[in-house]
Parts: sequence; structure tokens; C-alpha cells
Amino acid sequence: MNDAAQEMGRAGRRIQVVDELAPEAGAAVLELIERAARTDGQPAVSEQGRLQLRGGRRDGVRHVLVYTRGDEGEELVAYGQLEDTDPVEAPAAELVVHPGHRGRGHGRALGGELLEQSGRRLRVWAHGGHPAARHLAQTLGLTMFRELRQMRRSLTDLELPEPVLPEGVSVRTFQPGTDDAAWLEVNAEAFAHHPEQGSLIQRDLDDRKAEAWFDPKGFFLAEEEGRLVGFHWTKVHADEGLGEVYVLGVRPGAQGGGLGKALTSIGLRHLAGQGLPTAMLYVDADNKAAVTVYERMGFATHETDLMYRSET
Repeated sequence: MNDAAQEMGRAGRRIQVVDELAPEAGAAVLELIERAARTDGQPAVSEQGRLQLRGGRRDGVRHVLVYTRGDEGEELVAYGQLEDTDPVEAPAAELVVHPGHRGRGHGRALGGELLEQSGRRLRVWAHGGHPAARHLAQTLGLTMFRELRQMRRSLTDLELPEPVLPEGVSVRTFQPGTDDAAWLEVNAEAFAHHPEQGSLIQRDLDDRKAEAWFDPKGFFLAEEEGRLVGFHWTKVHADEGLGEVYVLGVRPGAQGGGLGKALTSIGLRHLAGQGLPTAMLYVDADNKAAVTVYERMGFATHETDLMYRSET
């Protein structure tokens, strides 16, 4: 296991970089993320990033931990995750600073370490686009280049036309184990332009299947002549009363026939049937066609996530 650490400096700060987190360190990071989320309104580290805190080493993933010396020894005050798995794009990072330790330079020190670890080729997510995150990005010399919108609509007044599937297409629910390989294949094809989603492998699928929210009854597969051509995977955020259009994909050769719209409607009807008051989804702001479709289905922008990158 790679383990690079800096000694405590005059600022009383130590930065550690590891390829694999020990279980107790992973638990401490999750606690830090959850505590910050209660202050910020949403987690600073994505679902994928949180899943990568568990289960051992992940190829291309590094963890950066910032500690300070407290009355009871060292305390974890900031965390950053660097993922370098895209063969073309710069490494992507997410980071979080403990709410009680902000304004002391820890975020800048963490960001600087992430820049160094990435070879100064870095992309950083700022979930929610909070002003402090924008300021940190500017301080690090990063510029904004991607906007991911979270859109929402009410499910209590859901009035969608009956889904119309293309001729010869039928829909059923996902069968864990049996459908894994076929789903990974169609997901890779549907999101070939979107490596964050299209590069999922069996381990990533298994991680999600092991989560408490996973429900195959909300995972819809479209078939044509026994071949998967599309899917709509929904997700329920029970504590928040939200149903999510988690992943919606159509195989390239099956696009343009209304399958995506039909699958969206099927999933929304399912979520409404669970008694959930609100549906949400994520879409890139520059995907004008998708944004227009969702707006016509009653969705409106709720908040935005911003991605910044270095200019080198």
C-alpha cells in the first residue's frame, strides 16, 4: 500500500496520501462527510466516491487525509479523493472540510496536494456550487467548465400519458445475477461518451446491489427479441422522500423511437406508486435535448453541481 505522509508543519497540519484506507479510516471519512452534509445540505463526496471508501484498494483511486493535533491526539479535518481512471480526461477529485475547522487553510492545503498528486492536471467537483467551493477553486487557479443540474418535479400530481413502447419492445424488471453482464454491456454502449457511468464494472454494480436502497422491482429493462436495448434504474431516498431517475440509458441503435421517454414514464409511475412526493434526476446543463425533454415532463432545476479544472 502506497502511504505518503507529511510531518506536522507549523500550521499543525499533517497530510497523508494512501491507495487504500484501513476500515477505521474509512469509517472516520464517512463520518466527516455525513457531518459536513448536515451543514451544507448535501454530501460533498458523491455516491461513487463514498462506495470507494470501502472494500479495499481500487485501481486509480487515491485518498488524501488532512489531520491536525487536538487535545486527544490527531483529528481528521479534511478529506479528498482522487480518481485517475479516465484514459483521456484529467484525474477527477472531490473534497470536504470539517465544518468546525473551516477558514483555517485546510481546504487550500488539501486542494494543493490534490493538484500535486494529479500532476497539476485536475478536475474538481463542487456539489451544490457553494460559494466557499467557488472561492477555493479560484484560489487554486481552477476554472469552471461543467454544470450538472439536479432537476425535480412533484409526483403527487403525476399526469403522464400511458407509456408507448416501440413495436417489438417489452419491459420487465432486473434479475440480479442473471442480468448483470447484459446490463453492464448496454450501460457501456449507452454511456460510451460518459466515462463516469459507462466505465462501470461488475464490482461497481455489486457495490450498488449491496446497498440498502437497492430494489430490483424499480430497475426496468427493455428488451427486443431477447436483447436488452434500454433500461431505467430508479432509486428511493427514503429519508428525504425522494425518488430518483437514477440511470436511464438506451442502446445507440434503439434511440430516437421514443423508448427513453416511455422508460422515463414507467419509472416515474413506479416511484409515484411508492407514495413518494417528489422525483429528481441529474442532467448536464449543456445536454439541451435532454433538459428540454425533462422540462416538458414537468421537471425544473433545483440546484447545480459544478466541475472545475486546471488549465494545464
